[in-house]
Amino acid sequence: MGSYSPEPPRPWVETPLILSPPLSRAAGCNIFLKLENCQPSGSFKSRGIGYMMLRALSNANPDEQVHFYCSSGGNAGLACATTAVTLRRPATIVVPTSTSAFMVGKLRELGAEVIQVGASWAEADAYLRETYLRPEEASVNKVYVPPFDHPDVWAGAATLVDEIALDIGSADGRYADRGGLHAIVCNVGGGGLLNGVMEGLERNAKKLAAVCEHGGGVPRAPQVLAVETVGAESLHASVRAGELVTLPAITSIATSLGARRVSEKTWEWARRAGRDGSLISSTVTDREAALACVRFLDDARILIEVACGATVATAYNGDLRRYLGKGLTDEEWATRNVVLIVCGGSNTSLDILGKYKETYGAE
Repeated sequence: MGSYSPEPPRPWVETPLILSPPLSRAAGCNIFLKLENCQPSGSFKSRGIGYMMLRALSNANPDEQVHFYCSSGGNAGLACATTAVTLRRPATIVVPTSTSAFMVGKLRELGAEVIQVGASWAEADAYLRETYLRPEEASVNKVYVPPFDHPDVWAGAATLVDEIALDIGSADGRYADRGGLHAIVCNVGGGGLLNGVMEGLERNAKKLAAVCEHGGGVPRAPQVLAVETVGAESLHASVRAGELVTLPAITSIATSLGARRVSEKTWEWARRAGRDGSLISSTVTDREAALACVRFLDDARILIEVACGATVATAYNGDLRRYLGKGLTDEEWATRNVVLIVCGGSNTSLDILGKYKETYGAE
């Protein structure tokens, strides 16, 4: 009789989609929050990183040791370390010197080996590849876990759109009577989340477009507003230049968005979907993102880091109407349904938010 080998647990969860009256009032339209801060690691990274690691473990030889290695600005590393605990495997996380002691402490609390080197994620990633991923004993399967640039990472992130489609796009969904989905807003670091959102929308195009009618009753797919902070706007700089560019440095306080260059796939989506306006690249200032975190805590009772604040800021500063409501009357704009991906993030605390208020003042 063969031995029983249970399937490894899934390291991410289905998250709530809620309608937020305070943010809806601020934005002038219907704002839904996809609460990815509820993921085991505290951010959406649990989906993509978790999916990629689960697939790698499932494909590994049962007799070999599997060790996960991830380079990260913080949240991807936390997702890797959290998933490694779930899968009962060791993890090594390499982060740049810009990663706060607060985040490094969180990683070590999860039992991960943490190496801090390099001024940026790119330098930390290069160090990881050159130092730790060289072949050693054949019995150890060294699995490189990229923070954003891998098809499995995008596929994992795309599952959040599957869930949104069930809530809004299905006839029996919780928000089926709301008139469909008009837009999704997410932030951009290296592009893993945006790639997943675009992949998920493409996969659910018929379901979402069938109930999302704009102008003259013509079905249209939801738009995507991609948000970066000034000083970490690698996608926006590429869009302006008309080619994929690398920022000379990351100067934003939103270090979780600190990829100096987005993935090739992200640039491909930007070129493809940017032509017809279905994907729009935008930026907010550090001040807007930081104070959005403060206001969001009051409005939603949810603590988020400044990278996520970049997304939320668009509901407060008029950007949603500016980019997504052109040509609409106030009455028409009020009927639009917009999902904000509350990506979460663990580089935050009440003390950090207090410092934002001191630094940037009240809105």
